[in-house]
Amino acid sequence: MTLALTRLRHQRLVGPGLESPSAVVRWLGAVQSQDYAGATWALALRCSGATSDSINAAFDAGRVLRTHVMRPTWHFVAPEDIRWLLSLTSPRVHAVNGFVYRSVELDEAMLRRTARLIRRALQGGQSRTRLELAAALEKGGVPASGLRLSYLVMHAELNALICSGPMRGKQHTYMLLEERVPPAPSLKRDEALAILAGRYFTSHGPASVHDFAWWSGLTVADARAGLEAVKSSLENVVVEGKTYWAAEPPRKSSRRKSGASDVNGMPVMHLLSNYDEHVVAYRDHGHTMDPEARETLHTRGNGALAVHLIARNGLVVGGWRRTIERTQATIATQLLAPLTAQEKKAMTAAAEEYGRFLNLPVTLATGRA
Repeated sequence: MTLALTRLRHQRLVGPGLESPSAVVRWLGAVQSQDYAGATWALALRCSGATSDSINAAFDAGRVLRTHVMRPTWHFVAPEDIRWLLSLTSPRVHAVNGFVYRSVELDEAMLRRTARLIRRALQGGQSRTRLELAAALEKGGVPASGLRLSYLVMHAELNALICSGPMRGKQHTYMLLEERVPPAPSLKRDEALAILAGRYFTSHGPASVHDFAWWSGLTVADARAGLEAVKSSLENVVVEGKTYWAAEPPRKSSRRKSGASDVNGMPVMHLLSNYDEHVVAYRDHGHTMDPEARETLHTRGNGALAVHLIARNGLVVGGWRRTIERTQATIATQLLAPLTAQEKKAMTAAAEEYGRFLNLPVTLATGRA
């Protein structure tokens, strides 16, 4: 079995779905989520019976949180994990952000001042949008717009001052983390590193130590230390001279919860979100791209793909775009490799699964890039 197919099982993209959106986030460790709608679909692909509405409800209730952690981008995290994850990974993100902090004149004195103003604006269980936080900062004498505002808010997230609050219509809000998330015991750094490594190689394996370093934002030395702490519970395989680590795959089932087929001799088609963990969580994408698609991208560039990704048996073979209206949704595909009749049928099933997620009928428009 290829690395891609094995990863599908570990990522819970085939086999039994997990019981809730928060269980998916805990299983994966963290889920990249700067595209909020795409990230909720990524959770649903791994979760039995999940819909857009049920995942949004879990998010609004704080059972899934969204914050800057690991790399300088948003991730979904579980409430019980947010503090130790931030403690482990935020120093590296701050270091990456250091040049921008200086360029927008955010020194330590200014950051302490903005933290006091943000706390004052949110205390008492209040939730505020980014623009409302900006207004509170401006009122307190701190200019806050554009890039400066983005990095002020990110700094507050990385320092565990704020995290996501409930949605207000289509707008995201922020709350004080201490008021949003119940207290949890702190972890020593080596304990946190071992937990994160164990989560990653269990849910994303087979993966290399460099894949783990990329995904976590930690140094390769830290990634090696984390792997060493959990190595006894993992298996390894050498492919093309590189060593990949993974835990035992989750128990097999004859059929997934719905939609795409399992991997027992049948094609598996997935409509993945643009930042799905199956693709973005690895430094080396060689085991994620179909050879024919890779050749097309090499000659045409990334513009050959639409926003989101189509995977066949775990390998990217094209892209897709969604148009969502009040009463229906349309999925337009751009394929970089031809599909068999069975694969087309499986892609139709994947589109129908997306329709169930949205609770809308879906029209599938296929084409070649």
